[in-house]
Amino acid sequence: MFSRPSLDSVLALGLVVTGSLVNAGPCDIYSSGGAPCVAAHSTTRALYDAYTGGLYQVSRGSDGATVDITPLSAGGVANATAQDSFCASTTCLITIIYDQSGRGNHLTQAPPGGAASGPDPNGYDYLASAVGAPVTLNGQKAYGVFISPFTGYRNNAVSGTATGDEPQGLYAVLDGTHYNTGCCFDYGNAEVNSHDTGNGHMEAIYFGTGDGSGHGTGSGSGPWIMADLENGLFSGVDPINNPADPTISSRFVTAVVKGEPNQWAIRGGDATSGSLSTFYSGVRPSGGYNPMSKEGAIILGIGGDNSDSAQGTFYEGVMTSGYPSDDTENSVQANIVAAGYAATSLNSGPELTAGSSISLRATTACCTTRYIAHTGSTVNTQVVSSSSSTALKQQASWTVRTGLGNSACFSFESNDTPGSFIRHSNYELMVNANDGSKQFSEDATFCSQAGLNGQGNSIRSWSYPTRYWRHFNALGYIASNGGPHFFDAAASFNDDVSFVISAGFA
Repeated sequence: MFSRPSLDSVLALGLVVTGSLVNAGPCDIYSSGGAPCVAAHSTTRALYDAYTGGLYQVSRGSDGATVDITPLSAGGVANATAQDSFCASTTCLITIIYDQSGRGNHLTQAPPGGAASGPDPNGYDYLASAVGAPVTLNGQKAYGVFISPFTGYRNNAVSGTATGDEPQGLYAVLDGTHYNTGCCFDYGNAEVNSHDTGNGHMEAIYFGTGDGSGHGTGSGSGPWIMADLENGLFSGVDPINNPADPTISSRFVTAVVKGEPNQWAIRGGDATSGSLSTFYSGVRPSGGYNPMSKEGAIILGIGGDNSDSAQGTFYEGVMTSGYPSDDTENSVQANIVAAGYAATSLNSGPELTAGSSISLRATTACCTTRYIAHTGSTVNTQVVSSSSSTALKQQASWTVRTGLGNSACFSFESNDTPGSFIRHSNYELMVNANDGSKQFSEDATFCSQAGLNGQGNSIRSWSYPTRYWRHFNALGYIASNGGPHFFDAAASFNDDVSFVISAGFA
């Protein structure tokens, strides 16, 4: 059961308390402050004290059935147990993130846009895995929205969001360690036709290290909280390098962007402690951003024209009507801190131990004598036994290492080629030398869970958690259940992604 903060703890955090606001959610606080929510999205908790409706919908891979995940109680944390039960022994995707404001501004699979879309042949973005971002809120398990490249959500037919130069506020709680240089990990206001319609037609929170275009940087190397105002990621006004916009180092971060006629601000803070800081507050940039021409659509994980190469993790966020005061936002931050976000295990099932040498045996009926091995850089399955050559035994043995890209998961070092690891590249599993890059580290990091067919372990990509190690025609891939590639075929998926792990041959 979700444990609400005591009145004393709320007061100590600086929360505005006026009668009915003792147990207020973020949107209750915004409403009391004169800037009501017109969109409220969260897969982790209710954002209104009285909200009991759907937070999000998941669809399972075994039969396409769907279920709405609701709070455990009014105003409480999501019922992760219901999701885990529904998704047992199969894969699940987040298909809808419901709008809690009552306006129907739900987020669904983003359609094609002006930017080049991902590899899905229908042009739509991918949906997020339902299990890619587990967290706890005051000890209660919940799931965030893990956005991989080519993943995105959108609503182009909205109600009540700001348009033109109308004032609005935005906040989002994000994973401060999950980001890249891709364009654009956004949450907020965008074009209603999924195309770039000009400067000032967006006002969204952006999180990352910029898109490489020379726009928007802060101090240090990033990531930064910035604003995507279309054709520019802004950390402040001209010049748009703002040394007051700091590199974010928090595991959980509260990001705020708000704007009104010729005034806007960026604020941020650690979502687990302390208050918000103001990184910029002042006039609009020149060049088509004053007045603004907001269109009111809502995006998550993508740019206004469906630029979808970014990555990040979203837990909760809102859009308001009106320009919230700093005091109101400070009270929302206190509420977020009191919610008690914390990291939790990314792994389940039979335990892997860093430093151990392992082998991974296929469980598909055709292939129970075959093990994950490699020939040069190509990961494949080969028949291996105690009588096999020493060379083959070494090729089929792997040392478990702490995850190169996320220490909560694992990387797998080749026993016969020390310094080389299994990584994914263009959805194929490869064995390559570690070049020390962020990209390699993330490509070579995998999380473990109980085998989807009930045997052993299934190994999923940390950076693409809808995708699992799969043997297909004796080659290794990261595959999604029923996805667009030939190796994503739904037939025998659970068997092909389940491996019995034992001591390494060498």
